[in-house]
Amino acid sequence: MNGLTSTVANLYNAFEPDFKITIAKGKFFELPESTLAKIKGMEGVKFISKTLNDKALLKNNDRQALVSIKGIDFNYNLVTKVDSAIYDGTYTLSDTSKKNTIYLGNGIASQLQIGVGELSSELTVFSPIKGKNNSLNPEDNLNQIYCTPTGIFTLTDELDYQFAFVNINTARALFDEPSKISALEIKCNEGYNQSEIQKKLNELLGKDFVVKNRYQLNDVLFKTLETEKFATFIILAFILIIATFNIIGALTMLIIEKKKDIKTLFSLGADLQTIRNIFMREGMLITSVGAAIGLVFGLFVCWLQIQFHLVKYGDDSVVPYYPIELQLQDFVWIFSLIMLIGFVAALYPVRIFTKQDLVKELT
Repeated sequence: MNGLTSTVANLYNAFEPDFKITIAKGKFFELPESTLAKIKGMEGVKFISKTLNDKALLKNNDRQALVSIKGIDFNYNLVTKVDSAIYDGTYTLSDTSKKNTIYLGNGIASQLQIGVGELSSELTVFSPIKGKNNSLNPEDNLNQIYCTPTGIFTLTDELDYQFAFVNINTARALFDEPSKISALEIKCNEGYNQSEIQKKLNELLGKDFVVKNRYQLNDVLFKTLETEKFATFIILAFILIIATFNIIGALTMLIIEKKKDIKTLFSLGADLQTIRNIFMREGMLITSVGAAIGLVFGLFVCWLQIQFHLVKYGDDSVVPYYPIELQLQDFVWIFSLIMLIGFVAALYPVRIFTKQDLVKELT
C-alpha cells in the first residue's frame, strides 16, 4: 500500500505544488508586494508561482467542453513538474509568451477530437464578461479568445477531463482580472521541514487565507489510501490471530508431554512461576522465530517485485507494474503486532493448563 500512495503522490507532483495559498472567502485575491517579498525570502521557499483559475467553455468546430482554465506564469513549471506530463506536443506556456497557446488534458482533447499531429487548429475559448448580461445576443456577454493547442498532457482521468493551461496573461484577458490571482503556489527546498514552513505561512497571512500542502489538497484521496492500508493491516491481524491457535495447540501439547519433567523441576524446588516462565519463553521463541522468517521472506518477495516487476498491469496502464515501497516503520509495526498476539496466545495455555492440571497433580 505504501507503493500505491507514493505512486499517486508522484502523479500529483506534476500538477500540485508543495503548498498552495488561496483566499478563505471568494475566488480571487491580490497580495501586496511586501507580503510576496516576505514569502520569497522565507527560509525553505525555493520558487513561487501566481496562477489564475476559472471555468470556461472550449469550442472546436461543433464540439465543445466546459473545463477549468488555469493561467500559469513562467515559474509554474519550476514549482510543479507539469512539463513531464506532456503526452503530445511541447511545453511552451509562460507569462512572457505573446501568442495565445493552450495545453489540453488528454480527456479534453478526446472530447474536442484533437488528435496527435492536429495541434495547429485554433480553439475558441469563452468566458462570461463580468457585470454584463443585458444583451439579447449571448455572444455579446462573453469574452472570446482564440488559442492554439501546443500540447496534450496526461495525469489522471479526473485531471485529464478537467483542466487546460494557458499563460496567465491570456487568462487575465479571458476572466477580466488584470491584477488578481486565484492561488499562489510554492515549491520548497529539499530537506526543509514543510510543517514549519506551513506554520510560518499561516502566521504571516492570517485567517483570511488558506495554506494547504499537497496531501491536504487531495485529502479525500490520500485518506482513502490510508484507510485501505489500515483495513489491510486489520485483516492481516485477524489472520494472525487465527494462526496463533497453532501456538496454543503446540504449547498445550508440550505441557501435557512434559508433565514428568515439570514434576521433577517442581521437586527440585522450582516454583510455579518459574515453570510458567519456561513455557512462556518457549511460546515467545516460536513467535519470534516465525515472525523473523516471515518478515525475511516477505522482504525477499518485495525485493523480487521491485527488481523484476513480476506483477504487471500492462504497458498501457498509468502504472505498468504493482508499485512497492519498503518502510522501516511497517516492519516494526508488524513485528510488534505479531509479538503481542504471540504473547497473548502463549499466556492462555500456560496459565490455564498449569493452574488446572499441574497444581492439583503436584501438590
